[in-house]
Amino acid sequence: MEKLNWGIIGCGDVTEVKSGPAFNRVERSALVAVMRRNAEKARDYAMRHGVPRWYDNGYDLINDPEVNAIYVATPPLYHEAYTIAALLAGKPVYVEKPMTMTAASAIQMRQASEQTGIKLTVAHYRRGLPFFNEIKRELASGAIGEVRLVNLHMLQPLQSDMIARSAENWRVDPNISGGGLFHDLAPHQLDLMLYFFGDPTYASGIALNQGKQYAADDAVAAAIQFQSGVLFNGLWSFTVPPEETKDLCEIIGTEGKLSFPVFGREYTLHKGGKTDRFVFDHGPHIQQPMIERVVAHFLDGAPNPCTAADGVKVMQLMDTITTR
Repeated sequence: MEKLNWGIIGCGDVTEVKSGPAFNRVERSALVAVMRRNAEKARDYAMRHGVPRWYDNGYDLINDPEVNAIYVATPPLYHEAYTIAALLAGKPVYVEKPMTMTAASAIQMRQASEQTGIKLTVAHYRRGLPFFNEIKRELASGAIGEVRLVNLHMLQPLQSDMIARSAENWRVDPNISGGGLFHDLAPHQLDLMLYFFGDPTYASGIALNQGKQYAADDAVAAAIQFQSGVLFNGLWSFTVPPEETKDLCEIIGTEGKLSFPVFGREYTLHKGGKTDRFVFDHGPHIQQPMIERVVAHFLDGAPNPCTAADGVKVMQLMDTITTR
């Protein structure tokens, strides 16, 4: 292939700004088809974004001969089936996070990619952002000495501006999302820990439904040990009062500390009694840097920015933490 002609399966809210427009902004890449089960919404999306074709059936889009790469952006329940169908059709796939519903499902997707020889990348797009790559560089350079501990707090009220809303509210339906808001947000956070510190050697957790506002867990605590010796403690709660809202990751080393919000754009380096702040601009389409890497991987054989194996590890951590 000399150019990727993308089809989006699931052109919902997440694709409006974060990802969809970026496919036309990357060299040798174009968005040529979209799909949504609601035909009127699919047609509307195509008209507003200048996309040539639209569908209300994902398999019809996969079989479109003009489409040679697939972005699966549906709720997680449908990730496995659409991803495997696209791989069997010989079309590389960029699949949204969480990779799927469970680790077992993720393994099926990884195996399909291996057996077909068709490429699969998971959309843990923070790996592509300069913000997090600079934090990774700081850690590798020894800016805070040897890393010992990570403390992560994600505390949100029941009605949070951070959490994407949809008419069906599928993010808190375990039958569609695989879990609750932990399953929606924690994949970003856990994948960054793998990106920074490598494979885990131990993980445990507790997941509770404290608020009883929906069927899914709304409070999760996790402990992880990494091969590098780093110890991670995480706490997620989605029923705190607004004044207790927090999005904070603290990485503590032998010589200092890095702190940052995973869903923000500023990190702080605390060292030797000094505090330095660094602010980044994610740009209008936050997935664009990752999509640039995906295009290079699919077309040029550049390294896979987030492999199916990486996605499996995140799913395994989430399954273990929520004690499935």
